[in-house]
Amino acid sequence: MTYRRINQPKLSDVILKELEKMILEGSLKPGQKLPPERELAVQFEVSRPSLREAIQKLEAKGVLTRRQGGGTYVKQQLWNSLADPLVELLASNPESQYDLLEFRYATEGMMAYYAAARGTDADHAQMRQKMDTIKSVQGDTEAEAQAIVDFYRSIAEASHNVAMLHLVLSLTPLLVRNVAENLELLYRRERSSEVANTHREALLEAILKRDPELARRASNDHLAYIEEVTLEVRQEDSRQQRSLRRMRNDL
Repeated sequence: MTYRRINQPKLSDVILKELEKMILEGSLKPGQKLPPERELAVQFEVSRPSLREAIQKLEAKGVLTRRQGGGTYVKQQLWNSLADPLVELLASNPESQYDLLEFRYATEGMMAYYAAARGTDADHAQMRQKMDTIKSVQGDTEAEAQAIVDFYRSIAEASHNVAMLHLVLSLTPLLVRNVAENLELLYRRERSSEVANTHREALLEAILKRDPELARRASNDHLAYIEEVTLEVRQEDSRQQRSLRRMRNDL
């Protein structure tokens, strides 16, 4: 039986991951000043050079910013650009994808409710157009993910709530990444993408009927299905990986 060498992670990378986790969890908030390096090094029980290297890496990624003579801060506007560093943090954390699905339950269900209650004929035409675009690019994961998010943006516009609209706009890069990852998993399960399309069509139909409660339920049903399938596919992957490890050990 052969064993693979276990590579020890660099200490600065371990510190970097811990700081990223604190930002994701909200322990470190946008605009918040980090404690002095000496204090942080004591808290993490690491050397100051390793801590300084981790901070420099996060500065290079655009997560932290240093003010001359004023300390180091979590970047205030983490969501502003398409190269958003927070998108990378969340995308590299599988559990965060399910956190985002829970977030979408609340926000998209609410947007669907108000779109059904307030949407105009012009809004309806826009949503139909976005749905047609989704159908026209199916199979191209990146294009389909962008088209789906554009469809949700049209729902936000139809809600006639400025806060909801700007929330979707600010989260667009993160939503596109989340939808693309979900699509990749859906395409691995026979007919799952077709079922998801049927759910989106039911959502659109409920909005066009101007039935707020039906629209909210359709949105929640769709996201519940996405969560169910993605969890099942990831569990299957985990079982296969365990089987492969056992087979290698038996050789």
